[in-house]
Amino acid sequence: MNTEKLALITGASRGFGAAVAEELAAAGWHVIAVARTVGALEELDDRIQARGGEATLAPMDVTDPDAMRHLCRSIHDRWGKLDLWVHTAIHVPPMSPTDHLDIKDWTKTVTTGVQAVGVLIPFVSPLLQAGAGTAVFVDDDNAGKFLGAYGAAKAAQRALFDAWAAETARTALPRVTSFTPKPMPTATRARFYPGEDRSVLSSATDQAKRLLANLG
Repeated sequence: MNTEKLALITGASRGFGAAVAEELAAAGWHVIAVARTVGALEELDDRIQARGGEATLAPMDVTDPDAMRHLCRSIHDRWGKLDLWVHTAIHVPPMSPTDHLDIKDWTKTVTTGVQAVGVLIPFVSPLLQAGAGTAVFVDDDNAGKFLGAYGAAKAAQRALFDAWAAETARTALPRVTSFTPKPMPTATRARFYPGEDRSVLSSATDQAKRLLANLG
């Protein structure tokens, strides 16, 4: 039986996703880190190794169904399960009035924030069921004026995970939950709140530790 604790982090190269990957690896998990940016993943791996952890880098685009299918099949063939999936990947479009949405940004937002999640859940679910694992949707309460596209994508993600949680509530196979970090000084927030005093925000590392504590 494979007793190694395995975590899949989609959107792991920067910000909260990277912080979660680092903290999990430092706690003895083997992290499978997914992101498009090879250089950022390699930097993440350097930090993980410096703390004595281990990671498998998967430089892939979550919007590519064939790549995600191949990844999940490879996880199955190598480990046979997942213990944890933390989904943080989302496209952050420029702030815009809703009646001025750029079609390219809107399409990328929907593809990354909605379509990819609908593809990933069926791929990842059997792996989590095999490991009696947990799926975590990273929520965000940023919404309102000029954030229509971003807010719509997060709302759609929330609806998918809420339905999945309700459907699996009796068996908890897998356990499906959500986590809303406190405001952090990430690149995403900087785009929404330029000029904000970032010194009063919570660090991504602290919020990653809070997530791990919530997972028990």
